[in-house]
Amino acid sequence: MKYPLTPDVKPEFCTTGTFMRLPSTGENVKLAILGMPFDTAASFRVGARFAPQAIRQASMTLFPFHPVNNVYPFDDTNAIDIGDVSVIPHNIHRSYELMEAAVLDLMNQGIVPIGLGGDHSVTLASLRAAAKVHGPVALIHFDSHTDTWDTYYDEKYWHGSPFIRAYEEGLLQPDKVFQIGIRGTLNHPGDIDASLDLGYNVITTQQLKERGINDVVKQVKEKIGDTPCFLSFDIDFVDPSCAPGTGTLEVGGFSSLETLEMIRCLQDFNYVGFDLVEVLPPYDPTQITSLLAATLVHDFASIVALKVKKQNEKAGVETKK
Repeated sequence: MKYPLTPDVKPEFCTTGTFMRLPSTGENVKLAILGMPFDTAASFRVGARFAPQAIRQASMTLFPFHPVNNVYPFDDTNAIDIGDVSVIPHNIHRSYELMEAAVLDLMNQGIVPIGLGGDHSVTLASLRAAAKVHGPVALIHFDSHTDTWDTYYDEKYWHGSPFIRAYEEGLLQPDKVFQIGIRGTLNHPGDIDASLDLGYNVITTQQLKERGINDVVKQVKEKIGDTPCFLSFDIDFVDPSCAPGTGTLEVGGFSSLETLEMIRCLQDFNYVGFDLVEVLPPYDPTQITSLLAATLVHDFASIVALKVKKQNEKAGVETKK
């Protein structure tokens, strides 16, 4: 079987409904896509519950080979798409339990999950699962917001609080948390200090532009090392001109090309999971946000494939040419 089916096997518009038409089960699986269509914790625009299927639909235009990393991301990992977690729209805590169980099941099998959100609240479920398997993990977090605000209308669980809740629950190693690309207006002068006070490393958009991604990656690598690491990507890290379909837009971000270049500098980490959140298809009429999201997932998968390829080469196992 080809992972995924290429256009010369079946036209792109003949879809199975999975990411790049991946199967739902397989053998020797190293990577799995799962949808986390929960958006009831959003504070402004809603609609991210429709993102997993929109991202899957956009993935139909992608091809199986990653020319930069020289891998077949889904073939080399025997990837699968297990579909969407059956979340409960009005109940965040029961939805957390369901999402955590799905991610935990994959991680216990040695499978790296890539979660398709959903609003950013869903990341807390994945971090809970990761901590159960690996202990407190490192975090690389791309976003225009820190998401360490404590409450919203006195509610502690919403898409602006996953990383303060993760801190309180001991899911992260604070000095190995990097929040990259933070920008935009604030409620108070001390908003970013909320993350710094937790021991997190905050790198604003301005600092990233001034320092350059290579210098930032060097710092991140020196600090994180081989610690099990989760990568969470909020699509509003990207400038709205390239990703308009999101919930809380912030101008002055990075282009899609700059974003891909950054992700491709972050290969040498011990990733145990990824997610991509806050895509809102109702505000993405030309599908450019969903396509960028699908491309980023393709890149995340290629990072996992590179690790598998290196392991296979070390073991003398031949990989696809």
